[in-house]
Amino acid sequence: MSILAEIEEAVPALRRYAWSLLRHPHDAEDLVQDTLLRALSSLPREPGITAVRPWLFTILHNLSVSRWRSLRRRAAARFTPEDKVGPSQDWHLATRDLMRGLEALSEDQRRVLLLVSVEGFDYREVAAILGLPIGTVMSRLSRARDALAAQMEEGQRQPLRRVK
Repeated sequence: MSILAEIEEAVPALRRYAWSLLRHPHDAEDLVQDTLLRALSSLPREPGITAVRPWLFTILHNLSVSRWRSLRRRAAARFTPEDKVGPSQDWHLATRDLMRGLEALSEDQRRVLLLVSVEGFDYREVAAILGLPIGTVMSRLSRARDALAAQMEEGQRQPLRRVK
């Protein structure tokens, strides 16, 4: 498979990860587009790319960190999705609880959890993408899973009845 075909195959996963980081479809699309532009412009200079997908996620991660820093400097408001209509099915409620649980995680824990659980990267690849030691990745993943499980259990508890 050619490098361009591998890049094209990775686009949906890049979009998914970008949206999970930014929570705004237009900003996520801009981030993916910038990632692809940077990847394609540096392609001739990268002689030995063996793993295209982790390389693309590394570019996306670095761009998102740069954007986050510049937004923080400008003190821009963070976009969060708002529920326009109340959910009517249980899976809407579960999805809402999951999204709230993800938002409650620290940014570091959320990134590791999404890269491992959603995108399917192994610990070494995540460590390379985020520029962290593998032990830090494993620690953050464990804490993120525990925090998310606790958050989800808290949302499922039934209120207690008063018995007289």
